[in-house]
Amino acid sequence: MSLDDAPPSEIESAIPLAPQKRDALGQLCFVLHFLPLIYVVTGWLAPWRGALIFYLVFLPAMFVQWKLNKSSCVLNNIESLIRTGRWRNPSNREEGAWLRTLVNDKTGWNLSRATMDAFINTVLALFWLLGLARLRGWV
Repeated sequence: MSLDDAPPSEIESAIPLAPQKRDALGQLCFVLHFLPLIYVVTGWLAPWRGALIFYLVFLPAMFVQWKLNKSSCVLNNIESLIRTGRWRNPSNREEGAWLRTLVNDKTGWNLSRATMDAFINTVLALFWLLGLARLRGWV
């Protein structure tokens, strides 16, 4: 059974209450996740038209990638492939939940997958609109 087949209650219980230590590969992948996150948050500030156009394509492409990849990030899949030789690793608590795991570890908030998805999608839409507004010269 994969995470995609598991009922939500099983997925929720798979997330440990206490943060786990990462090995070197896990730490590298964790840090690499911050690059697109920083770009999503700051990319709309780009001063060049081409950079803004790229940003306006990147955000929907990232969203579509998540949806086509069953709510999992390619970075997590690559880590799973390196570790297990498989694209999916149900024992990786961050697969499909990197930001949710980060929020849980740092704040103790155990947000549901649906809540986190709604938050992420709203933030992506707002930043995309900021990028569009900047491209049009409205901001």
